[in-house]
Amino acid sequence: MEAVTAMKPLIKVAAISGSLRKGSFNTGLLRAAMELTKESVPGMQIEHIDISPLPLINTDLESNGTYPPVVEAFRQKILEADSILFASPEYNFSVSAPLKNAIDWASRSPNVWADKPAAIISTGGGFGGGRSQYHLRQIGVFLDLHFINKPEFTLNAFQPPQKFDAEGNLVDEVARERLKQVIVSLQAFTLRLQGK
Repeated sequence: MEAVTAMKPLIKVAAISGSLRKGSFNTGLLRAAMELTKESVPGMQIEHIDISPLPLINTDLESNGTYPPVVEAFRQKILEADSILFASPEYNFSVSAPLKNAIDWASRSPNVWADKPAAIISTGGGFGGGRSQYHLRQIGVFLDLHFINKPEFTLNAFQPPQKFDAEGNLVDEVARERLKQVIVSLQAFTLRLQGK
């Protein structure tokens, strides 16, 4: 008799980096998350959603309840996702302007963030982006985003041992394992909120 193993349903994750820099360490965290899901977290598919083409939010660009095509496409990606993974750099103790811009576009009526499970990962100097996470959580309250509480993931990119290579790829194995735990937690939380 063959053993039947129940496969977890596929969870589609929209991954957004608040940094537009080519060699961004925060975007590197998202690449690592995508690699880790392919290697060792079955049932998850992470897609990086590029926010750089979005215009600055301006309600003059809205027409008869529609948005510019690039904004509509971005909103559709968020709407189709089961959960969200934010890589949030810290700018002046807060989220970056590009990330806030993307959040604002997707919050326009109807708010496509509503009732989505989410997780935040950050890297940078000092506190490793942690203060941006707290601010993003505050924004998420209004948007009805549901963030996982643990594990938290902040990473000081400049403390030894080396965390990233010259292309911005995460090479530190301890950090990669911590990142994997965030992904596993997001998966479990998403399934729980979906009632599965």
